[in-house]
Amino acid sequence: MPISTDRFERLGADGDEDGPTPGTNASAILTFLRNNPDKAYTQSEIADVTDVKAGSVGPTLVRLRDRGRVDHRGHYWRVSDHDRSVDAAAGQSADALASREADDERPEMAAWRDHAVDPREHRDE
Repeated sequence: MPISTDRFERLGADGDEDGPTPGTNASAILTFLRNNPDKAYTQSEIADVTDVKAGSVGPTLVRLRDRGRVDHRGHYWRVSDHDRSVDAAAGQSADALASREADDERPEMAAWRDHAVDPREHRDE
């Protein structure tokens, strides 16, 4: 199925649009680092905790760094501030959407209805 050029431009080198595919090494590593944002870890520590093979951790971290998902200093890696801010924004958006869905209708709909004109009422004019 074809995709739009805009969507194509958002895709990363491996087809990553919104984040690593669940079940991949990148997903396991990024999930671990996101769950521990206040610490930085060595590659061997990440391998031990995530069960990602030690030989795959380094190349995966480099790809995540190139995409702005993780930061690297010396021997240590952590989730990037950018990635955390994107997660926070996504969480706030999801919370806002959930609260709107909990209402009978979206707040802007009530204001819109006060001023809306039904075009069917003015057909013969």
